[in-house]
Amino acid sequence: MFFGEYEYKVDEKGRVPVPPKFRHEFREGMILTRGAEKCISAYPVAEWERLANSLAAQAVTSSNLRKLNRIIFGAAFSLMLDAQGRVALPASLREYIEISDTAIIVGANTYIEIWDKELWKQEKISAEEQVWQIIESLEAK
Repeated sequence: MFFGEYEYKVDEKGRVPVPPKFRHEFREGMILTRGAEKCISAYPVAEWERLANSLAAQAVTSSNLRKLNRIIFGAAFSLMLDAQGRVALPASLREYIEISDTAIIVGANTYIEIWDKELWKQEKISAEEQVWQIIESLEAK
């Protein structure tokens, strides 16, 4: 389980450290892709395979599923952490999240998210404003 929020500098080569307590989960590599919001979602290989299998089990006749598959899998990269526990963020994903010099790594249960610092501030404000409505909608189900 991934949880917590961590701030790191992005180096001149686009590398960002993965929090030390998460590195063991990525020992077999990680899959980076576009997140639903303007972030990068980073999955351990086993979790990525579960996601892929779940999507593969859906009916391919759905145009929304085909679009989702294109976005998720078309923007995905399989990467390994370097000896210092960093991951090199691909240029296309760095551009997508408009990252400057500071990344925020956020634990999201079964995966992590990588955010630009300013976009993360905006997302947190938005989420905090809606948290009780979200909780209530989940309780109603």
